[in-house]
Amino acid sequence: MKAVYLEEGAVNPGDITLEPITSLIDTKVYKNTTEEDKYEHIGDAEVVFSNKVIFDEETFERCPNLKYIGVCATGYNVIDVEAAKRHGVTVTNVPAYSTESVVQLAWGFILECACHISLHNESVSKGDWIKSETFCYWLKPVMELAEKTIGIIGFGNIGKRMAEVANAFNMKTICYTAHPEKYASYNNIVEFVSMDELWTRADIVSLHCPMTKETEKMINKYNISKMKDNVIIINVSRGGLVNEKDLADALASGKVSAAAADVVSMEPMEADNPLFKAPNMVLTPHMAWASVEARKRLIDIVASNFKAYTEGRSENVVE
Repeated sequence: MKAVYLEEGAVNPGDITLEPITSLIDTKVYKNTTEEDKYEHIGDAEVVFSNKVIFDEETFERCPNLKYIGVCATGYNVIDVEAAKRHGVTVTNVPAYSTESVVQLAWGFILECACHISLHNESVSKGDWIKSETFCYWLKPVMELAEKTIGIIGFGNIGKRMAEVANAFNMKTICYTAHPEKYASYNNIVEFVSMDELWTRADIVSLHCPMTKETEKMINKYNISKMKDNVIIINVSRGGLVNEKDLADALASGKVSAAAADVVSMEPMEADNPLFKAPNMVLTPHMAWASVEARKRLIDIVASNFKAYTEGRSENVVE
């Protein structure tokens, strides 16, 4: 079998190895693949390892040799799964490999928004502390997390870990999830509420749900208007959950005191994205998943998925 890895640059800048995969199958590796060159890169390969490249009906028709797609991510919305089935292509993904890393960045965002660490570091670096008449100062009020209410939307692996960390900070945790009855074991640290109740009660809103027709642009001016003044909004999930113009407006007005996001609606970020120059907005380039440990784990699981396929076993197959 011939294999191609379409987007090594997205997972390996040189600090890990693809050897767990390449030791299993002869693989041609590309740093990046776009819609313009994907057919040239895929060629007559039977096996593809990919992340964000779109595989739709046309792709399967134009790549008839394809037998297996190893998605190097948890999300597989770029794959038309039904079309894959019609063309006899097995699709696998990598669930829950980056939970700890995503939670870590989410809490980094929360601490940054509460403590304004970067602002004060910049001030000290400019010499402001040296010039200070008093032994201490602060440029914005620092918020204590204890006893504040965090509203978590979505209660999968990441949402659960967010709640556990919130408990360690002695916070009140409320959560909206479609099926709260599944999570009775968390009732000692989480109060499950309706979406509307979450909007009105949360000091911090943290998004950890998939993007669906129901959740698309759920952070919008109507729902923001229900929130507390000075609310903080965190998004390490999907950029499409946020109406970016509405959030930028709320930041400018001060209704939202701070926001942070690792994702935006179009990636790479476009220059006219409303959040690009929004005040009190912290942005990182879709890196929450990308710790060295998580990326190594990702490659190991991608390799394990493919090995299972070659042995006739089903491991993380997308149905």
